[in-house]
Amino acid sequence: MSHDGGLLAGKVLLVTGASSGIGAGTARVAARQGATLVLMARRARRLGELADELRGTGAEVACAEGDVTRSEDVRRAVRLAVDRYGRLDAAFNNAGVTREPAPLHETDDADFDTVLDVNLRGVWLCMKHEIRAMLASGTGGAIVNNSSIAGVRATSAGAPYAAAKHAVLGLTKSAAAQYAEHGIRVNALATGLTRSEMSEGIFARDPAAEERMRRRNPQGRVADPEEVGQVAVWLCSDQASFVTGATMAVDGGAGAW
Repeated sequence: MSHDGGLLAGKVLLVTGASSGIGAGTARVAARQGATLVLMARRARRLGELADELRGTGAEVACAEGDVTRSEDVRRAVRLAVDRYGRLDAAFNNAGVTREPAPLHETDDADFDTVLDVNLRGVWLCMKHEIRAMLASGTGGAIVNNSSIAGVRATSAGAPYAAAKHAVLGLTKSAAAQYAEHGIRVNALATGLTRSEMSEGIFARDPAAEERMRRRNPQGRVADPEEVGQVAVWLCSDQASFVTGATMAVDGGAGAW
């Protein structure tokens, strides 16, 4: 399959949290748009299944099993891109977790630490190693961090999740300002409710939750992961060459209410 005209033709893209949900959806969109992919996730079997699927479409794919909270795992994924393909052009820092929401004063210490460790420290570690590789190549690059509508306002997801996702936007803006002169663009997505293992877990615990969330959304539906992936891929492409430090809402209009 030829991808010569794709938005990411000739570009090497790292996607974290790639084994399911928005990460897998973005990988599928990026493959159709000609990207060479390095996929990172903790679940090796799921990662391998996705890689085989994408290779079946003609995409070039490498896998890096790892945890974004471990600096060495992230460094190894970035090094895989550089060693195998010569550089890292773009990254979608998507890996994230949530926990059962609780009132702030009842939040478990371990739950707080886990949510902040993955959703905030993990993004920081990814950016740290990705930017180092992009600076070394001298050719610039594009980074997209997956935040959430919980990064711009309070939601039912709980205080630790909102705190982490708000902080991701701070990291994004700071890095955009610091590295613009090096040709590195850094943007974020404020994603709304998207079909994923995380959302299915919410619905399983609370069967009425999906209908409540649909009513709160102007479009009245849950996003497909590839709808989010299309925006992430565009931000990684040269078509977004003058976009940096931005927070792109991908929420079906939920933030308008």
